[in-house]
Amino acid sequence: MAMKVTYSCSATMQQDVACRVIMVSAQQWPDLALSLSPWSDDGMLSALMADGEFSAKSEQTLMLHAAGNPPRLMLVGLGDEDKITKRVYRAAASLAVQQLRQRQLSSWVFDLHLFCADTVVDVADCLFDGALLELYRFERYKSADPTAACSNAADIELCCAFGAIAVNVLPVLQQRLNQRQIVSTGVCLARDLVNEPSNVKTPIYLAQTAWQLAQDYQLTCTLLGPAELERQGFGALLAVAKGSICEPRLIVLEYKGAGDDSAPIALVGKGVTFDSGGISLKPGEGMDQMKMDMAGGAAVLATMSIIAQLQLPINVIGVVPAVENMPSGSATRPGDIVTSLSGQTIEILNTDAEGRLILADALAWVGKKSPAQIIDLATLTGACILALGHHTSAVLGNDDSLAQALCQAGEATGERLWQLPLFAEYAEQIKSQVADMKNIGGRPAGTITAAAFLQKFVGQTPWAHLDIAGTAWEEKGKPGQPSGATGFGVRLLVEYLQSR
Repeated sequence: MAMKVTYSCSATMQQDVACRVIMVSAQQWPDLALSLSPWSDDGMLSALMADGEFSAKSEQTLMLHAAGNPPRLMLVGLGDEDKITKRVYRAAASLAVQQLRQRQLSSWVFDLHLFCADTVVDVADCLFDGALLELYRFERYKSADPTAACSNAADIELCCAFGAIAVNVLPVLQQRLNQRQIVSTGVCLARDLVNEPSNVKTPIYLAQTAWQLAQDYQLTCTLLGPAELERQGFGALLAVAKGSICEPRLIVLEYKGAGDDSAPIALVGKGVTFDSGGISLKPGEGMDQMKMDMAGGAAVLATMSIIAQLQLPINVIGVVPAVENMPSGSATRPGDIVTSLSGQTIEILNTDAEGRLILADALAWVGKKSPAQIIDLATLTGACILALGHHTSAVLGNDDSLAQALCQAGEATGERLWQLPLFAEYAEQIKSQVADMKNIGGRPAGTITAAAFLQKFVGQTPWAHLDIAGTAWEEKGKPGQPSGATGFGVRLLVEYLQSR
């Protein structure tokens, strides 16, 4: 059964909920243990503190029961106050919601009376962020399971209560939480698109999704099919699509929140709906995960829907080159040479290095729109996973100030980036003897040489490339992130665009 998330905020404790949740630091815990009625009335909390069963360490939780409303109390440790960050609050909320759902409790109140008015809005925002991220599940193809966590609940209610000191911040908080739910809904959209199986999620499916988003949020949608792509000269993109029976699409969404004289920010997302590797076929093990090779495109579509709802005063254009990369008698072969939209020729030595080919044409196309900046996202290289693992994405580009601004947005949202160099020497690795360039540069610095390839198609426009190969998919699942698609990049992009 699908869940409907509702939330509220007030200056007093909500009584009609199943559990009261308090986030407490190690320094706050001794005083709280003595003053938290009714749980402290019989000395139980003092005893817990004395024997060390709960000391408010980070990621430590404790569930208590008592007569009255609400009948349960969950304490969640934040650790030492000088080490608490937005990431800690977010993770604490996700952990709490994970355990509450496992107990099939569908209504909770975050009691924030320990926080002062100056910080309570930011804290509540982080907690709701973590809670909403944890609530996501992709279960549309599963039969109903009455024993699953919260499977019997049609509604999830989250509340905040503060104390009289915070009455004046309620309007600000309500606005922030409204925005948080819009952003979280966008993240869930991106996760849904990535999790969707590729027998459903074709390039045409992505195009239809974009068209519906345009209708829902008053965006302008342009879709280019094979004939128009051929006419305009999208040689690199079409080379990737040749092996599949699924037609390619170039998907364009435009949002205008500023005047016509304001140059747009361009977002470009890789949209390979399934990547078999083409003739350079991938190993069979793990190939099922290649439905996620359009995570960059999903992030762009979701971001466009969010900024339209937030009505940001900027112009943004989102571009998703959507293809399926398959082997067949008509597929592009290693050694083939194609002419890209920019007029530059490319020697294709590995058909599994296809993402950079479709991005090359998309970047060249959007460059003709004279954007102020270009930001692309792509699950581009396995080398990025070797370099940074699954905790951080790489950012490279031709503008350090843009890269650093994106890194700051990543820190604020918990979607971390690490800048890699893009020195001119790396471009030597993609020189071809028979064409203007080749699409692979060998094993050394694979993430960087892929970016060096993309740089050939952006000209002088300030540009940043985000390689999200290691962060777009979560294998095992953790609080705030169930196994599967992460939606990485959506919150980061929205944070960055809001700063503009």
